[in-house]
Amino acid sequence: MARMTIGLIGLGRMGLGIGSRLVNDNHTVYGFDYSPQANNAASTVGIIPCANMADLATKTSLFWIMVPAGEAVDQTIAALIPSLTTGATIIDGGNSHFGDAIRRHAFLKEQGVSYIDCGTSGGLHGKDNGYCLMVGGDKKTFDHIEPLLKSIATPGGYAYMGPAGAGHYVKMVHNGVEYALLQSYAEGFHLLKEGLYKDLDLAAISNVWQHGSIIRSWILELAKNVLQNDQEFASVSGRIGENKTGQWTLDEAHVQGLAAPMLEEALEMRAWSRTTGGNYATKMVALLRKEFGGHPLEEKKDHDTEK
Repeated sequence: MARMTIGLIGLGRMGLGIGSRLVNDNHTVYGFDYSPQANNAASTVGIIPCANMADLATKTSLFWIMVPAGEAVDQTIAALIPSLTTGATIIDGGNSHFGDAIRRHAFLKEQGVSYIDCGTSGGLHGKDNGYCLMVGGDKKTFDHIEPLLKSIATPGGYAYMGPAGAGHYVKMVHNGVEYALLQSYAEGFHLLKEGLYKDLDLAAISNVWQHGSIIRSWILELAKNVLQNDQEFASVSGRIGENKTGQWTLDEAHVQGLAAPMLEEALEMRAWSRTTGGNYATKMVALLRKEFGGHPLEEKKDHDTEK
């Protein structure tokens, strides 16, 4: 397989995991992050830190951006452009809106630069297990960067989705599905906890469901990890954070004239949790988000009113 040289911008949890997989598969990875601590951590796994983005651009013409969706992506692209040569490629691996991906693709094409939108799933465990990559943009550019994708992804875990925006569109819907699945599992365990049969071992239930059950899944495996540690969640707040992808998915469903009641209810439950402190089910969703993505977890506040 061809070995490539790439510049990685954004060396947080996901960026570091992606860079580690590339280094381990013998690609050359240069990196940049505004955080000195992130740069130091990157150097320990074989990523070569650069002083700034202009310095990074002298090392390669291929870049992977792993920064928060929105303005940060546009700012990163703007900082790179003065140093880019014709034929350079920028891959946006974050949770950008597909409309932004379409806009960036058109803008960069005018500059002679290729833009790939790559929806990336796998969370904290992707570093060891491999990531799931949903890729949009020009097919020729996809073919060119495929050795990188193969190194980053779990076996069978990457594919070309379609033209500009398609990768982030598919990842957006993926996250919408995630919202509804998390809520469904959490509600089931809430009922088991508070229902007819008291003192059920929820960890044992999650374990047996993982063997032959039609509802077995990686989320359920993570639920087992959570429940083995604690089944009461007494010190945990039930407030659930969120990024924008769930709402974007619901908005798109409405644009297309399609119903998405489970996602809509999941979003409403998250909003409700942030005003009341939530309940056992929302605590479980919050714990699962921390388990797979390292999302912040609040401690329970005295004025929380669980229901």
